[in-house]
Amino acid sequence: MDFAFDARTEELRERLLAFMDEHVYPAEAVAAEQRTALDSPWQTPAVVGDLKAEARRQGLWNLFFDKHSLPDAEHGAGLTNLQYAPLAEITGRSPQLAPTALNCAAPDTGNMEVLAQFGTETQRKQWLEPLLAGEIRSAFAMTEPEVASSDATNITTHIERDGDDYVITGRKFYISGAMNPDCKIFIVMGKTDPDGPDIRRQQSMVLVPRDTPGVEVRRAMTVYGFEDHWHGGHAEVVFDHARVPVSNLIGEEGGGFGIAQARLGPGRIHHCMRLIGMAERAIELMCRRAVGRTAFGKPLAQQGVVQEWIADARVTVEQLRLLVLKTAWLMDTVGNKGAHTEIQSIKIATPRAVVDIIDKAVQLHGAGGVSQDYPLAELWAAARTLRLADGPDEVHQRSLARRELKRYV
Repeated sequence: MDFAFDARTEELRERLLAFMDEHVYPAEAVAAEQRTALDSPWQTPAVVGDLKAEARRQGLWNLFFDKHSLPDAEHGAGLTNLQYAPLAEITGRSPQLAPTALNCAAPDTGNMEVLAQFGTETQRKQWLEPLLAGEIRSAFAMTEPEVASSDATNITTHIERDGDDYVITGRKFYISGAMNPDCKIFIVMGKTDPDGPDIRRQQSMVLVPRDTPGVEVRRAMTVYGFEDHWHGGHAEVVFDHARVPVSNLIGEEGGGFGIAQARLGPGRIHHCMRLIGMAERAIELMCRRAVGRTAFGKPLAQQGVVQEWIADARVTVEQLRLLVLKTAWLMDTVGNKGAHTEIQSIKIATPRAVVDIIDKAVQLHGAGGVSQDYPLAELWAAARTLRLADGPDEVHQRSLARRELKRYV
């Protein structure tokens, strides 16, 4: 693979870096202040709307849509995964604002890809188009509190056919984005054939509007004590005989497991791309702190242990970036299935390593590192959570080991 970015990627990188410096970083403090004056902490600060308008004006919009998912350039940049990777990394430096400003925030990105690949023309018109325009938000309802959701075949939510309707009954939690009042649609995974012989054909996905009778957004789930207002929260949602038309089925009955796998592959690499940006932000804060603070008669930057932390962080980030870029390149050239080993590898390696880098930055900042005065505590919580989200480490390790062992058995 060619490690030099092409001309278009470099041009977008320069524009995005300028956008971050001129608009996003200055807006971080403004957004935090505006949020304190809102009627609800789940509402979106006005400055976020300003950022979205400016990003769209500059053509920095829907960058995550690759040219295969949505070739219509009107709705996105039509980039490859390899082209998008360095851009997603930049947005990871301000994960609270930048992805949303560019309409590249999870879970909307994955949901838009599902609708683009598997949705009907009517579904795309009703839900995909306003999502692409940044007019609404969405949520993906898969994880359940009563079962080990790391094994998607355990899902117990029922999706029962009743004439021309589906009736959904179940309880989900950690449904990202669901606390945001702009979240208007859920993609819900449940079982349409719970007794079917093929456990990977029992599940289906349906579109459930938020205002459907029987849908209750019950409470916000915290993440290491944070309510994660920037992300739209992570909610417990109950579906109590919620009824939707059969036309709200995505794809075909029994296709839910396959759709979930198609959705999670790009989602995993997007998270890893942004994680590298989070690590870079942590290294920058670490270095600024090291040269600006004195302890025991000399700057922290002259303390041997601090130098080791910074050196190890730089080496780790460079290694991770190369692995993520290789994965993106493989996804573009041989497809997601062909890049399965690499996708699992980055999902194992990146959150684990970035958590350690951010932890060292917290340590270097002392009490300030765990406070609201720096972004490190929230960055740490987000990175640590990604060791669970989209499949915990152990699931990917199990699958990856089995694939390696097959060559010897």
